[in-house]
Amino acid sequence: MIRVLLADDQALVRAGFRALLDAQDDIDVVGEAPDGAEAVRLATETVPDVVLMDIRMPLLDGLEATRRIVAEPRCAEVRVVILTTFDLDEYVFEALRVGASGFLVKDTEPADLLRGVRAVAAGDALLSPGVTRRLIEQFATRAAAPPPPRTLDALTEREREVLTLVGAGLSNDEIATKLVVSPATAKTHVSRAMSKLGARDRAQLVVYAYEAGLVRPGWMG
Repeated sequence: MIRVLLADDQALVRAGFRALLDAQDDIDVVGEAPDGAEAVRLATETVPDVVLMDIRMPLLDGLEATRRIVAEPRCAEVRVVILTTFDLDEYVFEALRVGASGFLVKDTEPADLLRGVRAVAAGDALLSPGVTRRLIEQFATRAAAPPPPRTLDALTEREREVLTLVGAGLSNDEIATKLVVSPATAKTHVSRAMSKLGARDRAQLVVYAYEAGLVRPGWMG
């Protein structure tokens, strides 16, 4: 059973998501939060698999709520998905940077919402690499106060090469083709890079590739 927490200041939005999610045999909504502070409290208390988090909420916005949930040891396995009104929200890049596993547009098709929740619960990034790349290309150069470049000293030459390709939006199969290795080998390299860099998922790995300067907006467009 996939346990989901809803965080949105609009009761109708929460009700709509809840009706859709609770109708699924494999999904259970364990709580609703009307603001970010309540989202953090409920996430810590219920430890859901997935939090659907609105970015703009009173008391504590979704960005800070995501940051606090990700930093909470009890929530190490909790995955946060940002809910946005527009598909390229100015805060989404920062949310991915602090640990969100992807984002959903609020008017997404029900089937896509369900598919996304299940994918994130399974440990995948919600966004396809290509969509993630377009998002980051749009906002990476405008993100406020970017951190110092992330050190890549722990990565092997091949892992650094793989990280660059992940940042460019390539899937594991595409990486395998480009490097002339098996998809399983490509997946192993990606997993090792994630582990060494402390990335929660593939979406955050793409952010790291940009922060480290391995990829620039528009590269391999």
